[in-house]
Amino acid sequence: MKFSVKTRDFTYPIVVEQGALERLDGVCDLERRVLVVTDDGVPEAYAERVAAQCREPVVVRLPQGEATKTLESWARLLQTLLDHHFDRKDCVVAVGGGVMGDLAGFAAASYMRGVDFYNVPTTLLSQVDSSIGGKTAVDFGGVKNSVGAFYPPRAVVIDPQTLKTLDARQVACGMAETIKMAAAFDADFFTAIEAGLSADDAEALIAGALRIKRAVVEADETEKGLRRALNFGHTVGHAIEANSALLHGESIAAGMLYFASGEARERIAALLRREKLPTETDVAPKRLMETLLHDKKAEADGVVVVRVDEIGTHRLEKLSQEALWDVLTQHASKGGRS
Repeated sequence: MKFSVKTRDFTYPIVVEQGALERLDGVCDLERRVLVVTDDGVPEAYAERVAAQCREPVVVRLPQGEATKTLESWARLLQTLLDHHFDRKDCVVAVGGGVMGDLAGFAAASYMRGVDFYNVPTTLLSQVDSSIGGKTAVDFGGVKNSVGAFYPPRAVVIDPQTLKTLDARQVACGMAETIKMAAAFDADFFTAIEAGLSADDAEALIAGALRIKRAVVEADETEKGLRRALNFGHTVGHAIEANSALLHGESIAAGMLYFASGEARERIAALLRREKLPTETDVAPKRLMETLLHDKKAEADGVVVVRVDEIGTHRLEKLSQEALWDVLTQHASKGGRS
């Protein structure tokens, strides 16, 4: 399955195919120096397959997890590029989840004012969400994604076979992001997931999610309006993630229910439970509030949240600090349960 994403400056291909990892050189220009960025949670064979297709590969393997997404890791990648005499004709390839994509993409955006970047996401969450759209970043000052750039990849190659090495928890995290997009944008897709569409039919699931995201990012590449709706679940979700042991997708799952209502809330919660995703958090409202006010989405006069009152639709609402506090405390008083 192949389609493309239009940016202001160029159009890049998205390939979703079984075995695509073995045919990366048919999509990406690897006849040059290539920095392959991966982490120790990704099977070594994936980066090795990529490196074997490159004329002059350099592989960097970082520790897995959000704690790696720092200026120090970014500087390490830049130093590696310098040490191996990369120039503006060379490129960077991310092989892994969203952390590797964000970090490697930001290094590519920064080095010599920009070198080509290719994204090879290997988790369901990164395949359905962060693989396209051009957001690259590191965390700084305790704030998630607070330093970064919009820098689209030159190509995205998704091999659903990589999902076979994921544990159930990681697959569920990808389902959380898929449910989020369907709930906010596509009632038919949401109904298909309710009817059983899952990672067992990975190509259809990934393609459905990416078609939603493609339409959004093509309409609003730098998140001035419509693209903000992709933050459904993220406003509180990022705060949950920063203050708990939950993974990103798990935190987004719990975060969605703060701003869903009526039948939509019931249907979202039912899907989350089916996928064994959390529908509540034990993080105190005060702690969530403190973190929220330092989030990059916070503005001087309030925080813009995404509400879903009916499946397939969304609305943006700016809440004052007082109104946001009311939401957090009311949710906690109900036990955060659905």
